[in-house]
This record gives sequence, C-alpha cells and structure tokens, in this order.
Amino acid sequence: MLEQYVKKIISSRVYDVSIESPLTPARRLSERLGVTTHFKREDLQPVFSFKCRGAYNKIVQLDEAQRAQGVVAASAGNHAQGVALAAQKLGIRAVIVMGRNTPSIKIDAVKSFGAKVVLHGDGFDDANAYAQKLVKDEGMVFIPPFDDPDTIAGQGTVGMEIMSQYAGTPGAIFVPVGGGGLAAGVAAFVKYIRPEVRVIGVEAEGSACLAAAMAAGRRVKLPRETLDQFADGVSVAQIGKETWKVARRYVDEVVTADTDEICAAVKDVFDDTRVLAEPSGALAVAGLKKWVQQHADEQAVLERGLVAIVSGANVNFDRLRHISERAEIGEQREAVLGVTIPEKPGSFLKFCRALGKRTVTEFNYRFAEDSTAEVYLGAQLGDGEQPDDLVEALAAKGYAAIDMSRNEVAKLHVRHMVGGRVGGAKDEILYRFEFPERPGALLKFLGGLGGRFNISLFHYRNHGSAWGRVLVGFNADASARKALDAHLDDIGYRYWYESDNPAFQRFLR
Repeated sequence: MLEQYVKKIISSRVYDVSIESPLTPARRLSERLGVTTHFKREDLQPVFSFKCRGAYNKIVQLDEAQRAQGVVAASAGNHAQGVALAAQKLGIRAVIVMGRNTPSIKIDAVKSFGAKVVLHGDGFDDANAYAQKLVKDEGMVFIPPFDDPDTIAGQGTVGMEIMSQYAGTPGAIFVPVGGGGLAAGVAAFVKYIRPEVRVIGVEAEGSACLAAAMAAGRRVKLPRETLDQFADGVSVAQIGKETWKVARRYVDEVVTADTDEICAAVKDVFDDTRVLAEPSGALAVAGLKKWVQQHADEQAVLERGLVAIVSGANVNFDRLRHISERAEIGEQREAVLGVTIPEKPGSFLKFCRALGKRTVTEFNYRFAEDSTAEVYLGAQLGDGEQPDDLVEALAAKGYAAIDMSRNEVAKLHVRHMVGGRVGGAKDEILYRFEFPERPGALLKFLGGLGGRFNISLFHYRNHGSAWGRVLVGFNADASARKALDAHLDDIGYRYWYESDNPAFQRFLR
C-alpha cells in the first residue's frame, strides 16, 4: 500500500496550482515549550489552504469526456476553493454546492475563481445530497474532499515537502484531521521513508471521528447533533473509507483539542508568523502543545524537534472577537470564576484587595437585594498556576468561588448578561441552541414553538461563522419540559438543557 501511494505522491501534478510552502521555525513557541518547533505553512497557498493540492491532482487526471461533463463538489470551505481554482486552471465548468448558512466571504471567494455556487440546505449533508443529484441528473463528476486515492496523494505532497525541507529527521509531525485525507497522505509518505517519525493526528474534541474509529477498531459515525461546529474545516462525522485504510495502520496516535485550546493555538500562530489561521488551520498546533505537556518523558522524540501543519487561514474577520476572548483561557493564562461576596458597604473594595496586584481581565458585578452578590471574574494566572489554585487562594480569604473556565454558557453568554436577574422567574427553564446563520432561522425557531411557551430570556451572539449561538429561557416548570423538548426536536436545531448550569443559577436567577 505505502509504495503505491508514494509513487502517486511523487508523480502528483499539484505544482501547477500550488507552491512548495515553507517550513518555518516557530521561535516564540519553541522557546515557551522548550522544544524546537516548525510550522508547515499551507496558509500561504493560493487559496490559503492545502486543499488545492488534492483537488487539482484529482481533476487533472480526468479524461476529456469527464472534463466535458464538468465537476461538482459539496463544500462550504477550503475544498470548494481548491476545486474552483483547479477547474479554472484547466478550463472546466465547476459547480460548488454550499449550505445556505455559508458566510458570504466563502461564497465570494469561490465565485472569484469562476465557479457557479448553488446554495442548498443548512449544512454539508444537505449540500452533498444535492451535489450527488447533479452527478446523477447531469453526469457531472464529483470531486471528493478527502476519500479518494488521487486526492490523498495530492495532500501527501505536504509530507514529501516536510521531509525534504527539515534539517535532519523530525521526531513527530502533527496533522489536522477531518475526513483524513491530509493525515493519510502525509502518513503514507513519511512512514515509507522514515518509519521512526511519529505521525500524530489532531482532531477537534467535538468531531473526533478518527479517535473514535481507532478506539472501536472500525469506522464510527458520530451523531450529527453532537458535532463540533467551531473548527468547521474538520467537522466530519466519519473518517473516510480509503483514508481509514491508511490512517489505522500508519497514524501513530490521535490528540484532541477543545475550543479554548484551538483559540490559544490561533494566537500562537499569529505571535510567530503574524498570520491569522482559521480554527482548523491552527488545530495541529493545539495538538502539538497538548502532546508536549503530556509526554515530557519522550525525550528521544522531543530532541529531534516537532512539526505542525498550519493547514489554512480562511477565517472570517468577525470571528476574531470570539477567538480572542477564548485564547487566554485555552493557554491557561486566564481563569473565569464566579465569586460570592457580601452585599454591604466596603465589600467590593475588600474583594479587590484580596485579589492583590493580579491582572484582572474582566469584572462584572451588580448590586443585589439580599445579603450576598455574585461577581463574574476573569483573572490572569501566574506561571504554572491553575484555576483551582486561585479558587483555593480566595477560599483562604473567606470567599466562595467556583471555576467556570470550561463552562460554555458562562463564556458564550453569561459574561455579557451579568446584572440581568429577574425576580419572580421561578418557573423558568434554560436551553442553549446553535442556529444556522441564514435569513429566517430565528423565525423558524419561534414558529416551531407555536406561541405555547413564553420566552423569558434571550441572548444571541454572531461569531462570524455559519452557526449562531443562542441562550433561551422559557416560562415553564419542570413538568412542561417533555412537551417543550418535543417541540425543539421537531424544529431540528441542536440544543442543550442548561437549567442546572451554575452560571445560570448564580447570575441570572
């Protein structure tokens, strides 16, 4: 298998549209980690991601009859641009099917390469179904984003370049994983010529389909309703059949990273390169950092140095607000706490003195009518300090505090709502939703409720992505939850029950 893939990788025609991207030292990150680290800069490709490699290598091998039929792809991101660029280069008609909630920046980017954009459905599944219909009805050739030998071979040229550019032999290469095309291609080439080099896949915590497959020993399809939407470039429910054949044997292990860790990695890439990677583009860096923390004893690997593939930089500018909010938490340089303080004159000043000269990044407080009040606190952590250390330090000074650094409701919503308590709202239940960002999504949600339940709380934030995050409170007691859940299931949006969330209990009830 490896020899066949290596031959395909070496003969790939990617350089008609792609560059040999540089392998650059990550000096600041190397110093912080104490490990020589390099970034493979796929963000510098013409479409700002590695996807043009595989797309072109697949399309360029089509025969004349296939080219005459045109090509079609289902993608809301980097694969779409790769297919559009390849088709433009070869003079082939291209149709890209995207969900209706695709941000305009991605639609415009695809159109700029001359491809036709068709908006259908709310996500990849709907778009892919329509693309397959075009294949059946019009005879167009479908260009898969990852699960195809020619696509995998095109992506594998990234591994070929790393091995020729690196001075010596790296200890490990960290590769972002969605459907597995890049990981399979890199692993195939690297393991053939240097089997001692570790190939480590990195997945977003909420869409870790390769990790699930490795644990089960077979391909596993993750539930659509639980898929992570933040790192949308790798939000895939199931590893590909062909990519699994390679990855199961030649990817050494898988590391997962959560949203905060990914945001911290975006900042790390920026600090060393002044480039703003997209969340999936910085995913390998997040995994590298986490692996180093967990494997300090693997000196034989660390001494040879590490490589992380920065796979893309197609990030909406509006999304940077959310990323910057979460980066310090992901780096464990900031803690988010809920702290109870006495409601009496001088208590606010006394609490500030208890914090000392520590840098405060956020402080939300409002007068309460009872004997205590709640403070939403963001505070900088010292070197090696954990949020629990700060909780214990405050407890020693008489303050009850809880760590909310991993509480999505607190970080996404409550930090912007402190002071919004309403007395008498006893019969209230809380849900968190993800809405597709397109016209009519909110109307569909409200219409689905049918006016049966009164909304007592509503907070929405646009993070510059295809999915909006919403926190909603309903005037309903616990006995009505079953009926409300049935309504929400019919609407079809992803949701989480949050009435027991401590952020809600402390700040909004």
